[in-house]
Amino acid sequence: MAGSDRTPAPPADVCIVGAGPAGAIVAARLAEAGHDVVVLDAGPRYEPENRERQLDAHLRPGMEGPWGTGGERDAYTSSGERHYPLNAARVKGIGGSTLHWQAMVMRLHERDFEMDSRHGVGADWPVDYADLRPYYAAAERELGVAGADDNPFAPPREKPFPLPAFPPSHSDSIFAEACEALGLPTHSVPNARNSEPTDDASACVGYGTCKPVCPSGAKYTAERHVARAETAGARVVDRAPVQRLVHDETAVDAAVYATPDGEQHRQEARAVVLACGGVENVRLLLLSASDAYPDGLANSSGLVGRYFMDHCFAGVGGRIDRPTRQNHVGFNTTECHALYDGTDPLAGVKLEFLNYAGPSPAIDALHADEWGDDLLDSLRDSYGTHLAVGGLVEQFPDADNRITLDRSTTDDHGNPVPDVEWSVGPETRRAIERANEVQRAILEELDADIDWIVGPDETGPAYHHMGTTRMGTDPGSSVVAPDCRAHDLDNLWIAGSSVFPTGGGMNPTLTIAALSCRLADRLDRWL
Repeated sequence: MAGSDRTPAPPADVCIVGAGPAGAIVAARLAEAGHDVVVLDAGPRYEPENRERQLDAHLRPGMEGPWGTGGERDAYTSSGERHYPLNAARVKGIGGSTLHWQAMVMRLHERDFEMDSRHGVGADWPVDYADLRPYYAAAERELGVAGADDNPFAPPREKPFPLPAFPPSHSDSIFAEACEALGLPTHSVPNARNSEPTDDASACVGYGTCKPVCPSGAKYTAERHVARAETAGARVVDRAPVQRLVHDETAVDAAVYATPDGEQHRQEARAVVLACGGVENVRLLLLSASDAYPDGLANSSGLVGRYFMDHCFAGVGGRIDRPTRQNHVGFNTTECHALYDGTDPLAGVKLEFLNYAGPSPAIDALHADEWGDDLLDSLRDSYGTHLAVGGLVEQFPDADNRITLDRSTTDDHGNPVPDVEWSVGPETRRAIERANEVQRAILEELDADIDWIVGPDETGPAYHHMGTTRMGTDPGSSVVAPDCRAHDLDNLWIAGSSVFPTGGGMNPTLTIAALSCRLADRLDRWL
């Protein structure tokens, strides 16, 4: 229920920590199954009627960003080989990172679940594509995915997408010429946004600002599942950061959370689900250390926080001598998986044909010092002929990439902040180089003047936090079992991409949603 009452509810069936897509989907499905559900989230509610004002905050100079990220609440450190810009990667609020995501959603390929047995790298998942296949279909329904069955590299599917795919953009048609000449098949991109009106929202109207804010509501956010959960009787409490989990040797008794008035409360529950992301899941487990678990809760393996993965960006951009019509939409409508399965190097690459290359004339105009004809001339010169090919590149799990606590730095509640140790390994570097070769060839086929290249030295993260509480069958080499329940405790489950043993090269949210649907089914039976 919405409101300012943040006192604890009577002992619940389930307490879920985090109201992003993982937590919200689990909450909605369990509440609709008749269970008593409480959700605690560290961030505030952002009312949909304020989205246009938040868009202004994004566009106009001198204004804070739309989601209030940063400051003492969100303090972190980054001590690894590469700086990791954590606060560019997350939103704390009801809806989580779906408040600012681009909403492109695709299934992992079959090879992603079997990298060790197929290729001797990474790890195998304790579940395979066949296990998740019905849950992928359920996830596509839950997110309202628009797509088409036109990808020759995609794994098998059972039903059409819930909504028709978005048509190719103008620049997609330009890229198609080059890709056909180079023998690169292209296909549509599944998107968690409305290509036509539904009961939930209108069709996309092309604001072009999907990341960081969609004013129309056509893009899926986890707020939809939060609303469903509350309609079914769940209690969702905002601005209630969980400080630690109270437990004995076999079970979690309660989540201790803080409120804006400076008080702390205990929410008791029969089961607890952590769903606050690949960084904060780890932080909370480590903050919950005790005599029974001196190295952190659920950490008998010593692997809580290890194997942190992200996707790396590779890209090439330039200009051509004809209109490209960029920034009409803020998401991709065409991509290519030809560099993904069984290629050399083994790290998967998903090529993306960007619809937002080059400057936005709206942002340029708002930030310009010129007026009138001078401004118009500058905008005409800067806009309209840019093209870029991006790519997500797989990062294999590495135990030295990890999340720990920095006890020398504390947040607004006096707790140690997360420290991110992140580096890019040689296999990923080779895959980025290969992606750059193909991306450059595509632009050269179009006679583009290449302006920039993001290669292995310039690469950065795609802000997909994976792997830090990995799933497996062996308690000595994993944190959670195949059903996402912690090996060490009877009533603690972990939802989200932190359980991924490998990350593949696909955006993770559809797999997060599929695993969340599966977890909700398992927990429903357990309760």
